[in-house]
Amino acid sequence: MARFTRIEVAQQMGATGMVPVFYHKDIEVCKKILKACYEGGVRVFEFVNRGDYAQEVFNELNKFAAKETPELILGIGSVVDAGTTSLYIQNGANFVVSPILNADMAKVCNRRKIAWSPGCGSLTEISYAEELGAEVVKIFPGSQVGGPSFVAAVKGPFPWSSIMPTGGVEPTEDNLKGWIDAGVHCVGMGSKLFVKNSEGEYDYAGLTAKVKATLALIQKLRG
Repeated sequence: MARFTRIEVAQQMGATGMVPVFYHKDIEVCKKILKACYEGGVRVFEFVNRGDYAQEVFNELNKFAAKETPELILGIGSVVDAGTTSLYIQNGANFVVSPILNADMAKVCNRRKIAWSPGCGSLTEISYAEELGAEVVKIFPGSQVGGPSFVAAVKGPFPWSSIMPTGGVEPTEDNLKGWIDAGVHCVGMGSKLFVKNSEGEYDYAGLTAKVKATLALIQKLRG
C-alpha cells in the first residue's frame, strides 16, 4: 500500500522541483543511488520499469526506502499498461509515471487513489489526462515534443496545468532556466544527473553533491 497520498506526491514534486529517474538491475547499486539522492535533498524518486525482474528490484528498493529514507516518495516509471500498474501498486508504488496516455491505467490508479502522470505530447492529450484525473502530466520526450517553448505555449490557455518534462533536461543553469521560466511544476532528470568516476562506476558522494547543487539552482531560478 502506498505510504503517501497522491496530493502529497504532487505537492512534494512541486516543492523540490526535480524527480530523479533511474534504473539498474543491481539492487545494491539502486540502494546506494537512492540514499545518495536522499542525502542530497531529493524527496521524490522514480524507479524505471526496465529490464527483466524490474519488479523484484523495486520491491526490495521500496522496503529499503521505507526504512532508510522514510521521507522519500518512491514511485515507478515507464509503465504502459493497466496490468503492470496494478502489479506495482500492489507492491507499494506511491505514484505511477508513463511515457504514454493510457486511460485504463488511470482507472486503476484512481481506484486506489494513486498519483498517475501520463506522457503527453499535445494540448489535447494534456486536457484528456487532466479529465482522467492526472494532477501532474509528463511531457515526453521533453525536448523533442517542443522543449520549454511548448510548455510556455501550453500554459497560455491552460495556466492550471502542472507539467513535468522528462527527456532533454540537464542539471545546468541554462537548461533549467528555460524550463522553469516556461512554468514547469518540476522536471524529471535521468542520465545527466548520475555522475560516474574515471573507472565508469557511480560516484555516490559526487551524486549527493550534484543533487544538492541542482536543487539549490532550481530554487534560485524560481526566485
